[in-house]
Amino acid sequence: MQVLNGKETAQAIKDSLKLEVAQLASRGAPVPHLVAILVGNNGASETYVASKVKACNEVGFKSTLIRLEEETSELKLLEIIRGLNTDPDVDGILVQLPLPAHISPEEVINTIDCNKDVDGFHPNNVGRMVLGQPTFIPATPYGIMLMLEHYKIDTKGKHAVIIGRSNIVGRPMSILLSGSGNPGNCTVTICHSATQNLEEICRSADIIVAALGRPGFVKAGMVKEGAVVIDVGITRI
Repeated sequence: MQVLNGKETAQAIKDSLKLEVAQLASRGAPVPHLVAILVGNNGASETYVASKVKACNEVGFKSTLIRLEEETSELKLLEIIRGLNTDPDVDGILVQLPLPAHISPEEVINTIDCNKDVDGFHPNNVGRMVLGQPTFIPATPYGIMLMLEHYKIDTKGKHAVIIGRSNIVGRPMSILLSGSGNPGNCTVTICHSATQNLEEICRSADIIVAALGRPGFVKAGMVKEGAVVIDVGITRI
């Protein structure tokens, strides 16, 4: 059995990025600048944002963290985003989800300049991804593709089963794996809460991507010998 190590893949990518950024800096070119916005003090969000800031520091990116109170109005948040959209020093904008209940995530996502939408959630970027055009891609699906590439997993003609249909992981994952190229060229099945015969479908899979927040959901009996299994679900227990 081969273990696909996400940390190992991430480090290889960071090392490559660090070299690219150093080369930019040596030529006097500006280094990429990411601005992250955190509204409130959600524990999981704090952890995610801290890891993103740390990753920026490791590769040499410039990073700025804007912290806003839980009570911050949607109008105020949108005003800040519009200011960042027009700031030539800012290359990427990331608003950490989930947001407080009084703020519409759709309104926030649609307000971010699609050319600075590093999360890849803006409808323009989603459309480009569907069409196979260069664009920002949601981080988790893109990370899975990079890991498959890093370990030289042949996906052409394989049956991929994705458990979960969220707009953040499941749906983008199905688009990327069914697209041309390698990784890609898979026959994709998306499974969700209404799927019947889930175990049988999983046993037919060459690749399983589990993207749901239920620990231990995928059992050994659901996986055939030699299948690739990637778990990206997170649950606090």
